[in-house]
Amino acid sequence: QVHVVESGGGLVQAGGSLRLSCAASGSIVSINDMAWFRQAPGKERELVASITRGGVTNYGDSVKGRFTISRDNDKNTVSLHMNNLKPEDTAVYYCNAEIGVGIGGEVYGSGDYWGQGTQVTVSS
Repeated sequence: QVHVVESGGGLVQAGGSLRLSCAASGSIVSINDMAWFRQAPGKERELVASITRGGVTNYGDSVKGRFTISRDNDKNTVSLHMNNLKPEDTAVYYCNAEIGVGIGGEVYGSGDYWGQGTQVTVSS
């Protein structure tokens, strides 16, 4: 069994900063890509940022230069540092991880795992 849990959302004024964290736990053998997605009311879920196990990053156009994704492979965590937040960043933010599940270093299966989401609200 695998759990993915986000933390760090909240209410912030425009121009402010927030840091989101996500931790994966359970029968994890390996984690490939990790990512943050967001979904605003009435809109589709969109990619915010992703990072490979080797540290290669990719960002959505709307957050480039403002957000930074990082990960700790030893702790199975991924973080999202958000600066210069704008009201249009308001959304529920979800952590996603491609996880190889198994026991004793042997992978029995793999799949996409999602956290429950954390609300980020940016006031103007």
